[in-house]
Order: sequence, then structure tokens, then C-alpha cells
Amino acid sequence: MNLENTKAQMRKGVLEYCILAMLKHKDGYVAELLDGLKTAELLVVEGTLYPLLTRLKNAGFLDYRWEESTSGPPRKYYQLTKEGNDFLDDLHQSWTSLNASVAMVTKNNNKTSKAK
Repeated sequence: MNLENTKAQMRKGVLEYCILAMLKHKDGYVAELLDGLKTAELLVVEGTLYPLLTRLKNAGFLDYRWEESTSGPPRKYYQLTKEGNDFLDDLHQSWTSLNASVAMVTKNNNKTSKAK
């Protein structure tokens, strides 16, 4: 089993949640989203992000608008819809519960490993 593949799968599993959370309070375009993910050490490439944004838009969770840019072509700014905000709230509850469960299991497992 390859550690890097497992880590990549874990990152992919939380990417939707992270993207929606980043757009909760501020509209953003792809380069900003990529920078935010990079800062958080969730390395993602455009080829991964564009299909995800399209899926979220097609699901009704995101909308977008075009804005002129002073430093290049127009930018597509994504924003959460009401449905997207509701979905994000549900994801947050699920993440909080999952995080607590994983913490409980790994904490108990670490105690067991140290006792051996």
C-alpha cells in the first residue's frame, strides 16, 4: 500500500467541504481557491479543481459571475447559493461528528499501542 496514494485520497475526500467553506464568506476565482488550498497544504491542481467546481455548480451549490480583470482575461468568480450554504452546514455537522469519531478511535488505539 502506498502512503502518498492514501494521503491523496484523504485530501480528495475533504476537498468539496474545503471549497465550499472557502466560498462561504467571500466569492472567489480559481487562482484564489488554489492559493488558499496551497496555503493550507492541500495541494491541488487546476485539473482537479475545475471538474469539482462544475459538479458543485451542476448540483446547484455554486453559481458564478464573470468579472473583468486589470491583469488579464475576465475571471469567473464562484459564490455559494442558498442550497450550497445549507449543504455546507450539513457537511460541517458531518465533519465535526466524523472528526470526533476518528479522534476517539485513534486516541484509544494510541493508548493500546503504548501499553503493549
